[in-house]
Amino acid sequence: MKPGPKKSTGASPSVRLALVILCAGIFFAALDQTVIYGALADIMKSLRLPVTRLDQAAWVVIGYLLGYAMAMPLMGRVSDVYGHGRIYALSLLIFMGGSILAAAAHSLYWMVGARVIQAAGGGAMVPVAMAIVGDIVPAERRSVALGIVGATVEAGGVLGPFYGAVIAQYVGWRWIFWINLPISFAVLLLFYFFMLGIGSRVRAKVDYVGGFLLAAGLTFLALGLSHESNYSHSLRYLASFLAISFFAFALFLLRERKASEPLFHLSLFRLSNFSAANSIHLLVGSALIIAMVNIPLMTDTIMGKAPLEGGLRLMRLTAAIPIGALAGGFICRRTGYRLPTALGLTLSSLGFFFMHHWSLGIADPAMTIHLVTCGFGFGLVIAPINTAVINSVKEGERGVASALVTLMRLIGMIIGLSALSSWGMGHFHVLTAGLSLEEIVTSPDVITRPVLTLFQDFFLVGFGICLVALIPVMWMRGGGAEPR
Repeated sequence: MKPGPKKSTGASPSVRLALVILCAGIFFAALDQTVIYGALADIMKSLRLPVTRLDQAAWVVIGYLLGYAMAMPLMGRVSDVYGHGRIYALSLLIFMGGSILAAAAHSLYWMVGARVIQAAGGGAMVPVAMAIVGDIVPAERRSVALGIVGATVEAGGVLGPFYGAVIAQYVGWRWIFWINLPISFAVLLLFYFFMLGIGSRVRAKVDYVGGFLLAAGLTFLALGLSHESNYSHSLRYLASFLAISFFAFALFLLRERKASEPLFHLSLFRLSNFSAANSIHLLVGSALIIAMVNIPLMTDTIMGKAPLEGGLRLMRLTAAIPIGALAGGFICRRTGYRLPTALGLTLSSLGFFFMHHWSLGIADPAMTIHLVTCGFGFGLVIAPINTAVINSVKEGERGVASALVTLMRLIGMIIGLSALSSWGMGHFHVLTAGLSLEEIVTSPDVITRPVLTLFQDFFLVGFGICLVALIPVMWMRGGGAEPR
């Protein structure tokens, strides 16, 4: 069934008012994607998880990434069929519901479930907001409006760890989620009165089966990789979950090849720049999550600093990302895709290499130089990767192409955090093999060195991932549109 003509609904509000309403919602959705990093140590204490159980704590982060990744492609398509305005409002309600559940969480399983629900709403809001901009903003002004939306998402991600650390230190981590409610409710009221019926609709089918298969594949992949490998029964779990994941992904690919209206066309991956950019973004996501989680967690635990200090340290890295993104755009425009991408990955790997050698006494200016180097490098790759994707596809495919490259980074984060938490805890048990349980419980200083080694090894893995990401850079070519 071919899509029917688009049907516009509702009157267009002021573009400025619309952007304010849209950006207010997606800012807090983006904020909550990274806000947990600055408060993770406090949440672990509240949920009675020791620092030696990083594999379990990782699911507080993985849960949000899973919900975010699963909702983005499917809800974007649902909004095309049922109306962008209605689905944006529905997504905001889901986000609020998840926030209530997260604030009231009293166990790890409750918190993970709440984060998945919260992210399902937050993840849908971003592509739907971009679609609304496409509905109400003329083509000649659309790039500026989309730039504002993109900047809002990045700003939320940058400020999230610091915001979370401040709230956790002064009023408690639960208020991170309670504060979402009055703000989201105000946005919802404004949206109801000015924008609820806005947007276009298309007569088409939604590939719910494809969306379910993709979500199942991601979930079981994360479940399989999150199991520790040092227990015999873990190998059975690993094999079972990965087999289910492989089967779900295989069915998804088969479905997309045969469906008349798939979530996206698999032929996009035949384009060299498109495939290279998505491969790089997958690896960048895996490396980035190592820094986002371990810098504040290392600061707040074995270094004995307050949550605010952990957030401030991570903010030195995240604040350099948008600066690097701007620089990468200018370099990309002059030199093409390869140079800024290769330079960015090299700088990020160098930053990780420096962090691999951190001791408990690391201080400025060295610490700030290491963090800024890594963050600036991550920022440099943003413009060439996104530009390579956009320029390699047809005009009518740019929306789905943008969603895919964003989804690829989220998948990289899920895989990276799941695998590293599993490998990391197995490695921790090896490092503490000579210690008795009594020594570990009664003498925290005894495990300081093994845990420090664990964090250093995490950063070394990040260094290696950035170097591997340099390989697909060789397949990137030019700086303009790629012929199809």
